[in-house]
This record gives sequence, structure tokens and C-alpha cells, in this order.
Amino acid sequence: MKTLMTPDDARKQLSHIARERAFCSHVGSDRLIRAGLDALIAGVESPSLALLAGLLRTEEPEAPALFDQVLEELGLVFQPPADPRAAKWAMAHWVAGQIVDGSLAPATGTHTIWADIAYDLGYPEDLEPLVSCARTWDDCQESWGVSIEELNGEAVEAAAQFLIKRSTAEAEG
Repeated sequence: MKTLMTPDDARKQLSHIARERAFCSHVGSDRLIRAGLDALIAGVESPSLALLAGLLRTEEPEAPALFDQVLEELGLVFQPPADPRAAKWAMAHWVAGQIVDGSLAPATGTHTIWADIAYDLGYPEDLEPLVSCARTWDDCQESWGVSIEELNGEAVEAAAQFLIKRSTAEAEG
């Protein structure tokens, strides 16, 4: 049985989707509408939320604009940095946070950092432990005697260390 979302959970989901749209790519209208419905059921209040949650399949093209309006009303709008390098670093921070909090599989997260971020940044040293984890997954064979749990643990630790290092650098800088 699925437990009901709390209003905080629903806000987190909306915020997550806002970042996903900003950093990654297209998010389907069906997901935007579903997130709106989840938030409405959870008790989140916003003038446009019921409109978003109630869109019919023929009205799906309206979902992105309504979703943006809901984000605005709830104060959840996210704008990545305008500078492309800063945006990639922000995305790395976001992905690492998801690896650490368990909302993104470590294999998926480290691969995203390797393929979509580190490459564009010229493989910086700060991302090397995460890139190394992704490479290990790519090369890993069961005969090596390394368990998925060990690889997951290494990736979570590398992501946590990256977040600590970046937070410390930001605090000092």
C-alpha cells in the first residue's frame, strides 16, 4: 500500500521536477499533471494547482505553463546559473545530493555526472571520484568479486565527499 504524500513531500517533488526540467531535459506533461495531482491530494494550496491537476489528455500542452505558474505561486521557481560552467557545477551538486539522499540510484547518478557534466567541464579533479565510480560500473564484471552494495556504498561516499568539499569551498570563497 502506498502511503499518502505530505505537503512537504509534494513540494519536494515539485521542486525536484523544476530542477530536472532546468538541468536535464524535457519532462512529460503527464508527469507534470501527476505531480500537480499529488500535491493537490497532499493538501498543497495554490490558485493554479487544481487547474494543473485537472488537465485532460487533450489539454496536456497547457501543462508546462501551468506547472511554471504553480512553481511561481509556491515560491519554488528554480533558475540555474546563466553561466554554462556554473550551471554544470550546480547540476553536479544536485545529482550528488540525490545520490546521497537515495532518490537517485548511484549507478545512474555517477553515470550522469560522468557523461553529462564532467565531460563538459573538462574532467575536473573534484568530480574524479564520481567519474571513477561510473567507470567501475561500466567495466565491472561479477567475476571481480565486487558486490553492487559495495559499488553503491563507494558512490554514495564519493558523492557525500564531493558535497562536503564543495560546501566548504563555497563557505571559504
